[in-house]
Amino acid sequence: MKMTGREATLSLFTVGVALFAGTGMMAGDKIQEWKTTRNGLTNTETRILSARHLLSQERKWAGRFNELREMLPNYPADKKSIDTLWLRKMEEIAVRHGVRITRREVREEKKMGDVYELPIECREWEGSLEGIVRFLEDLEKEGAMLDMRQLLIKPKSHDVLRGRFSLFCAYTKEEKEKPAR
Repeated sequence: MKMTGREATLSLFTVGVALFAGTGMMAGDKIQEWKTTRNGLTNTETRILSARHLLSQERKWAGRFNELREMLPNYPADKKSIDTLWLRKMEEIAVRHGVRITRREVREEKKMGDVYELPIECREWEGSLEGIVRFLEDLEKEGAMLDMRQLLIKPKSHDVLRGRFSLFCAYTKEEKEKPAR
């Protein structure tokens, strides 16, 4: 059986197409894997650059953190009822400015590094516009300790406002002394 030149060319072409198609089918998953790996590498490089930038500013942020830490109240590590102190402080400021807080809920204390945060959800309050503005100003004067993260205000009547807010109280605790070895 002899093949003509035309048949030999068609056979080589068919084998070439079959090899190319087979390679494409087998490499399809690998190409997708390679694209995923390349995207992951790009994301990792971006995170590394961001981390290097943050590390280059470590002194600046450490200095600012130490300044703020000095402003934060420090409580003994074994003190359990810190929420009553913050509730009393919030109530004193509210009463001073004629803001009436009727429903509030203390959430769970969260530790964030060296700083503790105690969220207080005030679900209902009432007061005049001037009263609430003065209340918010006094909270702001407390510095880093009190942070209002959410505030909703609605009119109740002509001169009375009502709403809710989330107040976060920040503080530190003295470290427990470790037993000597």
